[in-house]
Amino acid sequence: MELKVVKYAVERHVATVTLSRPHRLNAWTGRMHAEYRWAIAQAEADESVGVIVVTGEGRGFCAGADSQALEGHLEKGGYDPGTPAEMANPGYGVSPEFDHNFAFHFGLTKPVIAAINGPAAGVGLVLACFADIRFAAEGAKFTTAHGKLGLPAEYGLSWLLPRLIGLTRANDLLLTSRTFLAEEAERIGLVNAVLPAEELLPHTYTYARTLAENTSPASVRETKRQVYADLHRGVGAAIEDAEALLNQMAKGPQYSEGVSALVEKRKPVFRT
Repeated sequence: MELKVVKYAVERHVATVTLSRPHRLNAWTGRMHAEYRWAIAQAEADESVGVIVVTGEGRGFCAGADSQALEGHLEKGGYDPGTPAEMANPGYGVSPEFDHNFAFHFGLTKPVIAAINGPAAGVGLVLACFADIRFAAEGAKFTTAHGKLGLPAEYGLSWLLPRLIGLTRANDLLLTSRTFLAEEAERIGLVNAVLPAEELLPHTYTYARTLAENTSPASVRETKRQVYADLHRGVGAAIEDAEALLNQMAKGPQYSEGVSALVEKRKPVFRT
């Protein structure tokens, strides 16, 4: 696929997907949606990639749906996502609940880290929330946005946000569509850390490479699957699954390497 509004790069086991419409604060379009899914599919299929970092070019992460697209919806008399009929489907096929826009992140085998370098509004906030880990630049602005446009909460954010920060705080953000800053996002548990803008990507890459190089890929893959599967089932099923996985993975080479490294007091080598 020819990339026009997304950039994709891989270095030292980390794939970076950069939303690239800086003149529009990386506002979301149908083409961006298609290119983003293609880039995520490339990272998911690349065995050398252990972690995916998603960020924005310039001053913004993603300022929500492009205003020109919103005007187009009015002219057409309804919502038009502007996406092609055929798109990449990374993360699909794991669970029916995950075979949907943005929920496909839950079906990926690799962690996704959002490096929120600037405004994250509407669908931009959705994208950040569906990541597994979130770091934000100091003063970055967040908003659900939909309430000021006469729209519903977007792409399952009404399901996800209460699970991330609790019902009371989620209702505040969803019902008011107010703007809040990265510092509040950290306080309520929406982001993992807030950093000076110049430290955001260095911190993110250090974290990502430590995760990619020091942690068993099999363990990361199965733990991520457990986390999101367990959101949809009871504790008994979660325990049974964990016990079955324990028996299975204890016979694998990555467990053997992990134990050997522990005994020999050295760093495990899971990736080459």
